[in-house]
Amino acid sequence: MQENMTPERSPIRPPHPRLLLLEGRALLELAALLPAYPLLRRAPRGDGHPVLVLPGFMASDFSTRTLRAFLRDRGYTAHGWRLGRNLGPTPAIVSGLAERLASVRQRYGRRVSLIGWSLGGIFARELARRFPSDVRQVITLASPFRDLDAVNVPRFLRDRRQPHPNEAALRERLAAPLSVPMTAIYSRSDGIAAWRSCMAEPGPQCENLEVASSHLGIGHHPVVLLTIADRLAQPEGEWKPFRPPAGWSWPFVPRTQPAYGI
Repeated sequence: MQENMTPERSPIRPPHPRLLLLEGRALLELAALLPAYPLLRRAPRGDGHPVLVLPGFMASDFSTRTLRAFLRDRGYTAHGWRLGRNLGPTPAIVSGLAERLASVRQRYGRRVSLIGWSLGGIFARELARRFPSDVRQVITLASPFRDLDAVNVPRFLRDRRQPHPNEAALRERLAAPLSVPMTAIYSRSDGIAAWRSCMAEPGPQCENLEVASSHLGIGHHPVVLLTIADRLAQPEGEWKPFRPPAGWSWPFVPRTQPAYGI
């Protein structure tokens, strides 16, 4: 584990274009679920609390089916966002997210854990910022909340984002710490989102975990699923930083990074 460093304030560069060639790993990571099944069955079971899973940019609930099926197998009531394709922060999606969180919260009478993939993680963080009393914890998967532009996305898609009247204030708010427990999972070999843009500020209830994964496959990578199960299984109000479960060895144990910029 390395020492904390002061977060950089200069723009973060997108991943090297060569890393895009590694995004084909996503299919291999999906195929790895079958041989990993015995390990996944040993993941800790939870207390049944609700989990809301938010997809990445241009993706829908179809992309999170595997993750939600795994969570249900571990005893959680996992839900998709039911807002169609993620087209960014449109008025319909912004209002729909708030309504969806309120609906799940009211249905179960329990605080909701939020898992967001890529842009979905940015939405999850903002939901937790707006409604902290409704959110149990946030887990982001390759979500570039530190720099929205540090991504390898075609320009015609990137231009869909409407400029904010105060970009500096927006960036500062998106990167600001949350008041609920937060786990940011990222990969240095991510070909779409710069890994530095996916790391959170250090804090007593905040951690950064590094895995070896593609961007497009991080939501169904076996090691990521094991890590998510471990994080969700913690009793409410007793959140602690990640440690590999005692008694058995995980393959490719996530690397803990306490601060952004390492």
